[in-house]
Amino acid sequence: MKTGGQLIVEALEANGVDRIYCVPGESYLAVLDALHDSRIKTIVCRQEGGAAMMADCHGKLTGRPGICFVTRGPGATNASAGIHIAMQDSTPLIMFIGQVASHAREREAFQEVNYRAFFGDIAKWATEIDDAARIPEMVTRAFAVATSGRPGPVVISLPEDMLTALADAPDALPFTPVETSPGEAEMARLEELLAKAKRPIAILGGSRWSAASAAAFREAAERWALPVGCSFRRQMLFDHLHPNYAGDIGIGPNPKLANYVKQADLVLLVGGRFGEMPSSDYSLLKSPYPDQTLVHVHADSDELGRVYRPDLAINASPEAFAHAFARTRPGSRPAWSDETARLHAAYIEWSTPPETGPGPVQMGPIMSYLETVLPDDAIIANGAGNYATWIHRFHRFRRFGTQAAPTSGSMGYGTPGAVAAKDLFPDRQVIAFAGDGCFLMNGQEFATAVQYDLAIVVIVVNNGIYGTIRMHQEREYPGRVVATDLKNPDFAALARAYGGHGETVEKTADFAPAFERARASGRPAIVEIRLDPEAITPTRTLTDIREKR
Repeated sequence: MKTGGQLIVEALEANGVDRIYCVPGESYLAVLDALHDSRIKTIVCRQEGGAAMMADCHGKLTGRPGICFVTRGPGATNASAGIHIAMQDSTPLIMFIGQVASHAREREAFQEVNYRAFFGDIAKWATEIDDAARIPEMVTRAFAVATSGRPGPVVISLPEDMLTALADAPDALPFTPVETSPGEAEMARLEELLAKAKRPIAILGGSRWSAASAAAFREAAERWALPVGCSFRRQMLFDHLHPNYAGDIGIGPNPKLANYVKQADLVLLVGGRFGEMPSSDYSLLKSPYPDQTLVHVHADSDELGRVYRPDLAINASPEAFAHAFARTRPGSRPAWSDETARLHAAYIEWSTPPETGPGPVQMGPIMSYLETVLPDDAIIANGAGNYATWIHRFHRFRRFGTQAAPTSGSMGYGTPGAVAAKDLFPDRQVIAFAGDGCFLMNGQEFATAVQYDLAIVVIVVNNGIYGTIRMHQEREYPGRVVATDLKNPDFAALARAYGGHGETVEKTADFAPAFERARASGRPAIVEIRLDPEAITPTRTLTDIREKR
């Protein structure tokens, strides 16, 4: 006989869990007590949204479900931002919520929420365990749901009395992964379509990739001389300096690449949904009927034909498809080889940072410097805001597993993402990028980095405004500024107050020595860049946008 709390922890151990992210609550004290005797590492966070985002980052970088524990009511609602990210980003994640005791259900008890209803539309599965004897069954199922087809978040509510109840339950067994592979007929048809194509392109996205499958796809792309683009915030799927790389297809893509995609006669879409952001509001691929011949490869059959009608639908995971594609051979040298080279040259030009801009701090030279000093396996985490353009356009990702950013466009992700990444990979450099508004949405997780001696470097690009909203505000309502100005703390002093290292950059030349001191400190560090708000994009100022220049 074991308690429900013990059964939860044993089921996690059986499924290979090595760490969890949590904010403690009295509603699941029985689980915390069971963790005391477990090999599972418990990382305590400062707010549930940060904990859920750390779990999401864990899922992104490992392919295994990130595990998050939060308490009832406000704890769970705080965490909902991370669940939304995991759903839109197709990230495997399991969140456990302490719930009110069974006898108090449906009385609007203290902090009671109906979690099936609350999370029903932003989770793959939301459930509650009423019988402790069923914990092994339900937890194993949660791992299967979170990882199969299109991965996503699972939410499990745990009534407090169920966790302390004694139950006779079977030993938990690990879940069985479900793989979907392409058929011979589908691969033969793909070869036929490629043989007839004149202007093809492959676009990589989604989850369920690995270093091995990314390498297999690279091998296939070389053989077929295919130009390869990466979907929004999936740039780590293909080496940016590889001669087949055509660029990222996200927000504000290279116009030459966008034009090529529109005029392509074959689009091979692998792993992703190609939603509103990467498709430029469904203009690169028209929904529901694209102008291009579309081959859509996805692990979840429900995604095939959901937004775009494909000419060839292949229900397969990126892992299985990439290895199958690597076994194919073109009959002759592809006719588009020269076009692939031109697209890569256009990408190199597009991703070269500008040297000038308004104000005393220039982000272009800073990005150029970072490209020279960051190792290829450095992990970059960021949230959302105009500052992220500098990363997505000018950082050249070289390896798989080096990017952690929400395709859902959620602010506040960079710092908790970097904390999770550094804990997972302590020997690698981990850099968080954040705007001033973005950082202060989950900046308290810098304290988590300090608590666990995780020497991340957070680059805060401080322009004193909610930049993206201000840009749109100036475009739509020129000169009528409301709710987008910010008065910020001294971020370097804040870092020191937390017990970390702080630097302030007010001139371009200040950045390199400040960054090196931050890295050398051996402590979590914040490097604050005080950027002129006029430098709203790499190529346009706020004045340009206001005056429609």
